[in-house]
Amino acid sequence: MPPTVVLVTAPDCYPKARELAGVDFSSTPASAIGADGAHIVVEDAAGDHHLWLRDVRADQKLAALLALDDDFRVRVLSLIRFQRRLTGRSSGPPPKTWQITRRHRQRLTLMIRALDAHLADASYREIADALYGDEAVTRYAWKTSSIRGQTIRLVKDAIGMMRGGYRKLLRGD
Repeated sequence: MPPTVVLVTAPDCYPKARELAGVDFSSTPASAIGADGAHIVVEDAAGDHHLWLRDVRADQKLAALLALDDDFRVRVLSLIRFQRRLTGRSSGPPPKTWQITRRHRQRLTLMIRALDAHLADASYREIADALYGDEAVTRYAWKTSSIRGQTIRLVKDAIGMMRGGYRKLLRGD
């Protein structure tokens, strides 16, 4: 997940690197420890911080690992927010692109419902009936109806999300 801050043990040449000792993990809503390290969510009123500690203990000095990939900007913004928290300042709100608007959330809900119906072999008309109601579907001729086009787009976009497009949500695209 691109907003996750990856923390590793800092090389000895960084004696002023910070430790995690100042971070309170007692109220973490989720954490998992696996072979690849610890995955921790640090609650923050402005927006939670997702951390991946790769073989790091609380008393070790830290360095962040940033991949030079298409998600570099997201990774840097996450790291800046977490660094602000480590220094006792307000981390500030997450970037607006990370937040799902009410309208987008409604569309995602429709996409999930449309995908479920499509995977159950429902026709586009049956899907439209379930999503928008019979009255909206029968108001205009089906072949030229905007509801038909909207339903087809919902199914198409939902299939794209199912096949990996959901990662765009995690990046904030």
